[in-house]
Amino acid sequence: MPELPEVETVRRGLQPVMEGARVERVELRRPDLRFPLPERFAERVGGRRVEALSRRAKYLLADLEGDLVLAMHLGMSGSFRIETAGGAPAEPVAGAAFHLARSEDKLHDHVLFHIQRPDGTPARIVFNDPRRFGYMTLFPRAEMADHPHFRALGLEPTGNTLSGDDLAPRFRGKAAPLKAALLDQTIIAGLGNIYVCEALWRARLSPRREAGTLVKKDGRPTQRLDTLALHIRETIADAIEAGGSTLRDYRQADGSLGYFQHRFNVYDREGEPCRHESCRGVVQRIVQSGRSTFFCPVCQR
Repeated sequence: MPELPEVETVRRGLQPVMEGARVERVELRRPDLRFPLPERFAERVGGRRVEALSRRAKYLLADLEGDLVLAMHLGMSGSFRIETAGGAPAEPVAGAAFHLARSEDKLHDHVLFHIQRPDGTPARIVFNDPRRFGYMTLFPRAEMADHPHFRALGLEPTGNTLSGDDLAPRFRGKAAPLKAALLDQTIIAGLGNIYVCEALWRARLSPRREAGTLVKKDGRPTQRLDTLALHIRETIADAIEAGGSTLRDYRQADGSLGYFQHRFNVYDREGEPCRHESCRGVVQRIVQSGRSTFFCPVCQR
């Protein structure tokens, strides 16, 4: 499943094409994805201008003219493709690091947004999803805070806003393992399995450690919690810079591959030497809550 860096990379690829564009019409090739599409979806979206394209956790958010929000989730295999008039692929987005030919199966093109860009040129934004675990929904912007998909989401792990002080009240008294706490979307929104493993390795913290042990008795964060927050931010920033990780179906909006997997220090490296300098440990794989965890048992404590 695409994680936050992949979704942010897709947002950055779509933003120059979608922001300011007008949705001339929406073409639906089926009535549902993971869930049924909202009632009168094509009619309600068509004719509106895209005022902004943002992200919350793993959701892409298109602010449409008239204070309507189109929320889009990629699910497990969803992706967007940009096409110019006639169906030809658009030029790669400026700044994208890798431009490789995209493998397409148009049988899985389910939602097509026919748009007119601010300069008057037409384009299509195509949502392709072989497994149909993605979904889209519409709601007024004023209702977002109370919307079932968003009201319980936790902190964003990007920028400089995530800190030990932010995490301390959420970790205090928790006996849950660190891995489980970091995957809890009500604590930190958008973190997934890959980047949790990588951040814990960078912070030299065991995924088995109780989350509450990183908080002092007076409720203040320990130095190790401050360090963990820093490494979470840096891991996510590095992954976004690399265009995400290409695992199975993931591609950027211009069809490029994500390349952060070439920087994995621990994820999917079972049996290989730990990459921390002077550490003689070997990466192990364990299963926590049904998911693979990769870590070094020697230097991660």
